[in-house]
Amino acid sequence: MGLHGMAGAEAVGLSASEWYALSQITLEGTLSSGELAARTGLTTGATTRLIDRLERAGFVRRAADPDDRRKVVVEPVADALDRIENVVGPARRQISEVLSRYTPDQRAVLFDYFAHAAPAFRAATEGIRDAAAHRRT
Repeated sequence: MGLHGMAGAEAVGLSASEWYALSQITLEGTLSSGELAARTGLTTGATTRLIDRLERAGFVRRAADPDDRRKVVVEPVADALDRIENVVGPARRQISEVLSRYTPDQRAVLFDYFAHAAPAFRAATEGIRDAAAHRRT
């Protein structure tokens, strides 16, 4: 999956961290820069520069937070996501074909696993980062 993500990023001219950030923004619909920093593990300054690059490339835009006009959120640009779909669409169709081999009950188990594994991997990643930061200090 990591190699697939890196190939997709390269195909649309993004780095792996930009691709990951764009994926997070797209999944949520909008994220504040602070939320994006927490999800990517980047500093706030590095996150701002990452958002700048994604914005210049036309993948995201900054917008006023609908709940608090003083805040800014980052949202995906729908037209730009079409470019990504053109790149990853064939792979998504292949994965869909693989999933179609399983019964609905088997797919439910697979999706349940991924729903629980993804947060566990995120938490484990944060634990690794925290431990590494603690060793550096």
